[in-house]
Amino acid sequence: MPRIQVLDKQVAELIAAGEVVERPSSVIKELVENAIDAGSTVITVEIRRGGAPYMRVADNGCGIDPEDVPTAFLRHATSKVSTQDDLDSIGTLGFRGEALAAISAVGRVELLTKTAERETGLRYTCAGDEPPTSEEAGCPQGTTIVVRDLFFNTPARMKFLKKDITEGNSVAGILDKIALSHPEISFRFIRDGKEVLHTPGDGKLGSALYAVYGREFFGTLIPVDYSLGGVRVEGFISKPSGSRANRSLQNFFINGRYIRSRTAAVALEEAYKGAIMVGKFPACALHMHLAREAVDVNVHPAKMEIRFINERPIFDAVYHGVKSALQGGDSPKVMGLGERKPILPTVPPPQRAEQLTLPPAPPPPVEEDDGEPEISVPRLSLRDSAVPAPPLREFDDAMLHLLDNALENRPQPLPPVLPKPPLRVVEAPPVKEPPARPVQEKLPEVEVLPAEEAADFHSKIIGEAFGTYILVEYSPKALMLIDKHAAHERLLYEKLKSQELGGAAQALLTPVTVSLDMDEYSAVLGHLDDLSKAGFEVEDFGPGTVLVRAAPLLLDGADASQAIMETAGYLCAHKTDLTTEHLDWVYHNVACRAAMKAGDTTRPEELIALCRQLEQNPQVRYCPHGRPVYILLPKREIEKQFGRA
Repeated sequence: MPRIQVLDKQVAELIAAGEVVERPSSVIKELVENAIDAGSTVITVEIRRGGAPYMRVADNGCGIDPEDVPTAFLRHATSKVSTQDDLDSIGTLGFRGEALAAISAVGRVELLTKTAERETGLRYTCAGDEPPTSEEAGCPQGTTIVVRDLFFNTPARMKFLKKDITEGNSVAGILDKIALSHPEISFRFIRDGKEVLHTPGDGKLGSALYAVYGREFFGTLIPVDYSLGGVRVEGFISKPSGSRANRSLQNFFINGRYIRSRTAAVALEEAYKGAIMVGKFPACALHMHLAREAVDVNVHPAKMEIRFINERPIFDAVYHGVKSALQGGDSPKVMGLGERKPILPTVPPPQRAEQLTLPPAPPPPVEEDDGEPEISVPRLSLRDSAVPAPPLREFDDAMLHLLDNALENRPQPLPPVLPKPPLRVVEAPPVKEPPARPVQEKLPEVEVLPAEEAADFHSKIIGEAFGTYILVEYSPKALMLIDKHAAHERLLYEKLKSQELGGAAQALLTPVTVSLDMDEYSAVLGHLDDLSKAGFEVEDFGPGTVLVRAAPLLLDGADASQAIMETAGYLCAHKTDLTTEHLDWVYHNVACRAAMKAGDTTRPEELIALCRQLEQNPQVRYCPHGRPVYILLPKREIEKQFGRA
């Protein structure tokens, strides 16, 4: 039987170091957090070859007293926590007292430090189980720590490091987030001798965002400043048009600490629901300020996972703060047409006469003589030219046709005068009146305006393109393109959600049976109340089948059946999602089915009524699925294409 024994000190430190130091970025994070806690205003980080061979963190903080330096490298030695009560309200980034001990256990560490009260500083070196050394040294106030040969005594850990560029990118990512967490500190990052990050340290989060992510990203942001239930949320969120394919740029901070929070992330994305496309994600840098006692950061050695005493105030503050910012800070999508390009291919310059080589003329065709003179008109076409033309865009054929006609109509040699043939009078067939298109019977949501009221709409409606887009001369400086289906869908959804139409049902002449699999069948029966609020009267009709007796006023029987099937699939897939409003999704589905369809011809009165309702609801910018309802095409963009600007 194996005997129980106390581990050797060095082995125990290596085990403990594995929880704190996973890779070079872990070392940088711990050292930079210590520099922040020391009251630094300028922090410089330098790495070489990904960080494992060389890392340096220098700050201008308070420094470490020479007598305390050896103690600082012992496990659980810290100046930030002294009693048990201190753990209930932690206000510093570091508090566990494990960072320096863990780093020195797996790397060669050199420390230079000086306090304001002393004339000289201290140089201290240690590495693994080697005896430490110390001596006086001249250095500025603050602390500089250099770590070399990370994992020199644990080659197995060294094998798990990735390529230098990957490890370097990990360090850069950590510094980006720390720079955003403390915009009042100027951060400088040097990577393989090149400065790749330098924040101003002016205390403005916008300045830090500009330095970290650049001008283009910063231009897509909306400021947030909101307080609710003892929680203040401030920072920036991206406009819906600036949504991204992943969550990599979602940054959350609690009391100046970068964290991962499922609660805050869900609140953020719920606030964007209906404003961005499915599969896209918003970006943000949100600082949440709340009482220290309400947060437990002592969960994991990395200190990135936290717990809240009550998560509801966090969710509500983020959700309503982001929602308010979107309503007040978002703007219509503006379309650009890019650079103007020539439509016709470039014609090469004419050659000199002596360089021209004309092909021999083909022999004239032999044709039968029918007694009538043949008039031969030469025809010139670019498609018959020997000059190869570049690939043409799809509208070039029309332009070439016009050019061919122009060339055909240029002055030609006069043909011989021929007697005019006698005129024949042909009686035109009777004109058939096109059948009148039946008026759509079911459009209670778009109220057709009388002519005198429709004329009051201040924008000029030009017409409809492709049966889908309404063209509106929105102002003297912009043309508006409205997606009629998206606009109508969102207007219907808002009416359903406000209960203006929600719950209004019509009994079906013939009840509709819907067959479902057992999971979907159970999900529908479990949400009959939600379906009833949306206007559906559904009842159990045996295993795997439900009977629809009534549907919302906007739907007919066929649409009601499809809506129930889609709703059943949705409820089945999201049965464990506690944050999703099932009734809200049903409203989406009903509005989508009842809205004007793209490709269908719509009466001018209905187009005017739809535009009038959009004018009265300026907050409607996106359909429930996140697609834009309209976009603006500036007049100057059009003029660029015609060479007028």
